[in-house]
Amino acid sequence: MLRWSQGSRPEMPVIAVVNRKGGSGKSTLATHLASWCAHHGMPALLGDADFQQSSHAWLHLRERQRLTSARKIVGWSVDPKNVLRAPAGVTHVVLDTPGGLKGYELLRLVMLADAVLMPVSYSMFDRQSAAECLAELRVHPRVVRGRCIIAAVGMRVDARTKAEASLRQWAASLDLPFLGALRETQIYVKCLEHGLTIFDMPPAKVEADLAQWQPILEWLQPVLKPVPAEVQTPQRVTRPVLAPGSAPSGVARREPSVAAEPIAPASAPASAPTPTPAPAHRRAAPESTYGDLDSRFGLSTRIGRWLEMLSMRRAR
Repeated sequence: MLRWSQGSRPEMPVIAVVNRKGGSGKSTLATHLASWCAHHGMPALLGDADFQQSSHAWLHLRERQRLTSARKIVGWSVDPKNVLRAPAGVTHVVLDTPGGLKGYELLRLVMLADAVLMPVSYSMFDRQSAAECLAELRVHPRVVRGRCIIAAVGMRVDARTKAEASLRQWAASLDLPFLGALRETQIYVKCLEHGLTIFDMPPAKVEADLAQWQPILEWLQPVLKPVPAEVQTPQRVTRPVLAPGSAPSGVARREPSVAAEPIAPASAPASAPTPTPAPAHRRAAPESTYGDLDSRFGLSTRIGRWLEMLSMRRAR
């Protein structure tokens, strides 16, 4: 379980890509967000919480490219038998969540996320699934207080149709921010097949697609805080060394008083040594395994347990 100190929260933005329906474009959106962070000097972690492991497979393809223009994206995939140690240097987290996320696991995810992006296509089933998920998210206290913001993004929208206008109208009826639509094009398919994104391509070739990403990135700016170039270490305050016998400024010096001669204590009769009590045996606490937690709380508990170690590693 992820634990925050009272009144504080680690400065590590967490963006979750959520939609209950499979095939809505969650992995496409998550991989591109992680790639954008990497190109802007933000060490990002791409958490693949989807059991299909689409983002995890994309990272393997990306390692073969040996890109030098962007930071390396750290990968993490759900493994109930193994909890990975928190990697050093990670400042931003993008979570690719599985389909069908609801109930306790969905609400637990909101406790970890600063922003939730909901990819939605023009399909009636996508819109219905997103509306049900949104209704469940809005009852969470973090969403009510504005600590976790939610917005929708249109995915695979044909520019020749009125799909984008219909999605905007649907989002407006739910009072849900709609950040725009990403067009249906083969450039996304070809890039992902080689472990790349449009942010890795020459800007002149993907100018139209980069323009569609601008509203999304502008909306995320309050969450994606710039990483400070250098952390200044506070200087240690030292006190001036006073001369022997001198008093600090503003304090009157006291004259030494005549000390009375010490009186020797009366000798006490020898007594037998007090026996040392035997150490009390503490009752061993029952061991709890990760398997028990996984069986009770499932996927979101594993994500929370890993992010707890990640925040503790950064605090050192």
